[in-house]
Amino acid sequence: MPKMKTKSSVKKRFKVTASGRIKVAQAGKRHGMIKRTTKFIRNARGTTLLSKADEQIIKPMMPYHKK
Repeated sequence: MPKMKTKSSVKKRFKVTASGRIKVAQAGKRHGMIKRTTKFIRNARGTTLLSKADEQIIKPMMPYHKK
């Protein structure tokens, strides 16, 4: 049986937590910071967890993820 392939774009962008949730960087901070509010920039710091609906899309692309 050949190995299953992990989607390259997914392995670069997502990590799986110990509980099996998907961790991702906050969106919207690549460019255009002048037009964004200070509150938006502050709240978009760090990482966040994907919603359950989005997890169902991403998990099949990661066949060797934990849990």
